[in-house]
Amino acid sequence: MMINTRLFGELEIDEERIITFKEGMPGFNYLHRFVLLTAGDDKSPFKWLQCVDDGDIAFALVNPFEIVKDYDFELPDDVVERLGISSYEDILVYAVVVIPEDASKASMNLKAPVVINVKRRAAEQVVLDTDAYSVRHYILEELRRQEVPRDAGINKKKRSVYYCKR
Repeated sequence: MMINTRLFGELEIDEERIITFKEGMPGFNYLHRFVLLTAGDDKSPFKWLQCVDDGDIAFALVNPFEIVKDYDFELPDDVVERLGISSYEDILVYAVVVIPEDASKASMNLKAPVVINVKRRAAEQVVLDTDAYSVRHYILEELRRQEVPRDAGINKKKRSVYYCKR
């Protein structure tokens, strides 16, 4: 199947790769069919969710677990049922990324992850019932928090190295 996209030009996609959002994405309820694309490096945590029916619509995604090491949530039973999830190994989880003009302010939506059942090719953006996460979690701020401060691993008096987590 050929699709024309704004970001990637003309693409040939295998219909077996189409992911269906039964209810659409919030704000885009009328769009149901998407394909997950890797732009560039396969090892990158970033992906694209390209709409099949409207080539102008594509969402940048990131694997939130690779950015926020303690990201954790429980899927509601009704979502598990709607997506036909029988094992956590069947799912992929992504956060929608917003990249403003100032790319250093790029953020991800941890409050409403995109959950994909790869076996059934069914997906849903799930709004979590928690205040633990926000819709605007700044990616670079998170990565800076995880950096080990300069000289943090050196004890000059003992001439040893240790790991110090902030």
